[in-house]
Amino acid sequence: MNINDFIVQVALPEHRVFAEEICEEMAESAKARGTGIAKRSPDYVAGKMSEGKSVIAFHKDGSWAGFCYIETWSHGQFVANSGLVVSPKFRKVGLAHTIKEKIFELSRQKYPKAKIFGLTTGLAVMKINSDLGYEPVTYSELTQDEEFWKGCQSCVNFEILKSKDRKNCMCTAMLYDPATQKHDVAKKFAEELQRKPKLYERFMRIKQRLVLKPKSDDKGGLKSILQLSSLFFK
Repeated sequence: MNINDFIVQVALPEHRVFAEEICEEMAESAKARGTGIAKRSPDYVAGKMSEGKSVIAFHKDGSWAGFCYIETWSHGQFVANSGLVVSPKFRKVGLAHTIKEKIFELSRQKYPKAKIFGLTTGLAVMKINSDLGYEPVTYSELTQDEEFWKGCQSCVNFEILKSKDRKNCMCTAMLYDPATQKHDVAKKFAEELQRKPKLYERFMRIKQRLVLKPKSDDKGGLKSILQLSSLFFK
């Protein structure tokens, strides 16, 4: 089985019959990772399909294989490609990367001036994002739209986010800014992730220990994390 066995396309209204299966897999995947995502109902997912704001993948035998959708924040100034999920039986063939490329392309078409961002704990997603031109950023550079941050309430780490006044958490924030013509930082970050995955995993463990420090002991915590990152990836 390889990527040529799949069809990846903009979802259509008739694909709403897969909405419940997609939501179930989103929940199971979040549970397996030990993290949470904003819980979405089948009606919400179906709405994204009807609006032309999602991408769906099928195996050549007709089985549902993967999904991702677009959300907009701050009056369209920020866009997030959310809910990326791949059916367990179709993983490890590069399907997630292909879906991300397609939803990124769709986002750029619909919102050419918007900044595209994401929060993730997954090394694989960070690598995909870096390949697309996303760069690691601080949380302050993301949308401050309250509706977006409410989506974090279903995550097991939400109390950590609150204790840090939304300045940091377990996830790494990544951003694609269309106003930046050269994404040299993203390119370098992607190359380093490819060359030093074990080192990056170590960095993430150190970051998590810093994030979990009590707030009273957290002076300069974010600065320390960024300094660690620069030491690991130079």
